Amino acid sequence: MENQGQGSHTRVLESLGPAITSGEHPPGSVLRTEELEQRFEVSRTVVREVIRVLESMHLVASRRRVGVTVLPTEEWNVYDPRVIRWRLAGADRPRQLRSLTVLRLAVEPVAAGLAARQATPGQCAELTEHALGMVATSRGQQLEAYLQHDIAFHRTVLRASGNEMFARLSDVVEAVLTGRTRHQVMFTDPDPAAVTLHVRVAEAVREHDAARAEELTRRIATGAMAELDILAP
Repeated sequence: MENQGQGSHTRVLESLGPAITSGEHPPGSVLRTEELEQRFEVSRTVVREVIRVLESMHLVASRRRVGVTVLPTEEWNVYDPRVIRWRLAGADRPRQLRSLTVLRLAVEPVAAGLAARQATPGQCAELTEHALGMVATSRGQQLEAYLQHDIAFHRTVLRASGNEMFARLSDVVEAVLTGRTRHQVMFTDPDPAAVTLHVRVAEAVREHDAARAEELTRRIATGAMAELDILAP
């Protein structure tokens, strides 16, 4: 019974969330609990649990005698990985990808410079391992395997920066990298120049060359933006 409840919760959330972020339920529109129960054929408890999750993302607000109101976009928790995933699945994908890539361009080069100053030997080894993993999976249409190394590489850079605010953005970076792959906003095989840049970033961090690590990482993010101009204009 518990698994059925969890399944219903996930089903409703994964339907209602994208419907809100895509504009099917625009800001200011009101969702009625009773209507949602009937529409999804679930209990009031399930609907209330889903609404609580959506409230935690600042997508909606519950008001007594009014109902559940969809909030303006500027109030959404746009850093929530689920919100990112839902927005990337909608028609607004190109703009969302650009917004996220600009964020990466602002944050990741600085994080790489900090990592070069203070990464532990273990973190340096992780960067090298995942950079080489990206090389090994960059041919033969192994995008899913490549993605896992790509995510791990960027998570390690952000964590190795020693800045907890940057480290918390690793879920955001994972969401955008995953979205690019799952929605085919990547070349069939990754750009060889970008793959090489990741190897060079790992080397720069290991050699404690902060300026070089920062510049190389900036080139990675700039290249990602150039890819978007081709693949998601």
